[in-house]
Amino acid sequence: MEKFIETVNTINDNYWLFLVIPLLTIASLYFTFRSRGVQFRLFPQMIRNLKEPPAVAEDGRKGVSAFGAFAISAAARVGTGNVVGVSIAISTGGPGAVFWMWTMASLVAAAAFVESTLAQAYKVRSESGFVGGPAYYMQHGLKRRWLGVVFAVVLIFTFPVTFMMVQSNTFTSAINGSIDAFGGTSGTTTSIVITSALVVLLGLVIFGGARRVAHVSEYMVPIMAGLYLIVGILVVAVNIEQLPGVFTGIFESAFGLRQIGGATIGTAIIIGVQRGMFSNEGGLGSAPNAGATASVSHPVKQGLTQSFGVFFDTIFICSITAFIVLVSTPELGNPKTEDALTQIAVDDNLGSWAVHLLTVILLFLTFTSCIGNYYYGETNLRFLTTNRHAAVWFRIAILGVAFVGGLLALQVVWALANVTMGVMAVVNLVAIVPLGGIALKLLKDYDEQRKAGLDPVFTRDRIPELEGTQCWEPIREKVR
Repeated sequence: MEKFIETVNTINDNYWLFLVIPLLTIASLYFTFRSRGVQFRLFPQMIRNLKEPPAVAEDGRKGVSAFGAFAISAAARVGTGNVVGVSIAISTGGPGAVFWMWTMASLVAAAAFVESTLAQAYKVRSESGFVGGPAYYMQHGLKRRWLGVVFAVVLIFTFPVTFMMVQSNTFTSAINGSIDAFGGTSGTTTSIVITSALVVLLGLVIFGGARRVAHVSEYMVPIMAGLYLIVGILVVAVNIEQLPGVFTGIFESAFGLRQIGGATIGTAIIIGVQRGMFSNEGGLGSAPNAGATASVSHPVKQGLTQSFGVFFDTIFICSITAFIVLVSTPELGNPKTEDALTQIAVDDNLGSWAVHLLTVILLFLTFTSCIGNYYYGETNLRFLTTNRHAAVWFRIAILGVAFVGGLLALQVVWALANVTMGVMAVVNLVAIVPLGGIALKLLKDYDEQRKAGLDPVFTRDRIPELEGTQCWEPIREKVR
């Protein structure tokens, strides 16, 4: 089994290194150039658009707000990888990995803008609001439903199945770790009880539909980020004299001026780019499934919001982890401690109470990730079938997956998920590159309305070549 896992990981590393990363980097550079750096010049608009109130849905209730859609995507993006994954990246790639993580996030934010703008442009109506995502713009924009089917199947295997199992396992392991730390004894029985509790809580959320998913995420994501920010500030404050050296080490390691932990410049670049992409998911096709749900007046507004999500995940959350680890002058390059550098730093600087607080934060991270991962799956299930009973059985099946995941070792599943996520990314890039021109025309329309002093509002007659849209009708068409 170890040989199989090693083979899969080797294939995955080569696939990402020679195909996914180059494709996404080239596409992101192209979109950055063509949009005149939309992710930088319209950053203030990203913040303002989070406040836009939702419209009324088909069933007479409020739809999903711009912030609600952002919270769903942030819930899926921000997970244990932001804590454990970043510490591993620093240990294996050196502090320079952080610089390349920041660099990649700044680039792929342009691809994130394009994919979520397209998701809004080609979204479809549902009883509770809207659904959409890559599968939908592949069908309605590219006129290639078969490509959308491929994407939907791969996403369902990756997010609500394998990633759900990983997050469930992390949730159970975190609580078991605290039980042991307090002098208790964890085991199979406690794992069953903990995982059962997770399944019940998850069921209460996902059976409430997209609006409940959004509302729970709206509350939990700020709490989660706030708590983690407090821990990070406390650790940095205790070691404030180390902060200038941290930035120096990041830049020197990034450009190979100084090797730290045995990492070379090549290792720093590869690890940093991979970790940034796995964490913020920009351009991979997952976040647009949440972005399409937002009830906004212009597709670009949610494109900007999801672009901000990349910055929120990497520049904000991942950086907190990096500073916690690096101000504590950790031992790098040790495989025995690489996944626990954050916990070690918190324990050394703040004591065991803070480690338990970090456990609580991890519980928030894993639970909200479970919610986001599930929602991505349901959106793509709706694309594959309109059978109402299918959604109910899907929810039951996903709860079963979460239960099993909490009790199993997941090395094989995780290895396979990394491969399928890469496949998902390539399929999405195949779609957003030719459709990118539409997103850029929508951006031009948005800019023109802003320059005229208007709050941008879009209807599909403003861009006649925008074919295949299911929404955005002019008022005269709605009246009919």
